[in-house]
Amino acid sequence: MSLRINDIAPDFTAETTQGPIKFHDWIGDQWAILFSHPKDFTPVCTTELGYMAKIEPEFTKRNAKLIGLSVDPVARHADWAKDIEETQGAAVKYPMIGDADLKVAKLYNMLPAEEVGSDGRTAATNATVRSVFIVGPDKKIKLMLTYPMTTGRNFDEILRVLDSMQLTAKHKVATPVNWKHGDDVIITPAVSNEEAEKSFPGFKTIKPYLRTTKQPS
Repeated sequence: MSLRINDIAPDFTAETTQGPIKFHDWIGDQWAILFSHPKDFTPVCTTELGYMAKIEPEFTKRNAKLIGLSVDPVARHADWAKDIEETQGAAVKYPMIGDADLKVAKLYNMLPAEEVGSDGRTAATNATVRSVFIVGPDKKIKLMLTYPMTTGRNFDEILRVLDSMQLTAKHKVATPVNWKHGDDVIITPAVSNEEAEKSFPGFKTIKPYLRTTKQPS
């Protein structure tokens, strides 16, 4: 069964570089970013894990936790982490899941259920294990992205989306194309003009269905 936005994120238990976890318990009342990798010691993923290590404090500010996944065992992750720190200048402090049996990759529809374990599998075999999931405190999937092997992921975009989702969860607004924190936002159609006058005084009507306002604080 394929996953969709607003589905409950599948729960699982797994070994990580910081010990065993039960995913939903690990999330707690925070947001979570689960991002997967097709193999340890792969070049593009090395840069990605290093960059996430550098910007982890930005996620912490937003009440969000990071967790990586690779289809190799946890013991290999520890060695890979040394390379990441050496080449990218940042130590990985977030947990990394060991998914040698592909349990989590299959659970999240990254690989077909009939795929065998990771022994003898190459990164190319696991090409679809390059996904990002944002999970909310309600344990529902808020975003899903899958990238090709040769294209590094833009994790600044994940921060941008997280800002948008957290803002729109609190206020009756949506964010327009290329929105960044601090830019004007769109008032949702469910808000009447009368209500908008009270909640968003001075809002601008471009079309009856397109009304903008300053970003709520």
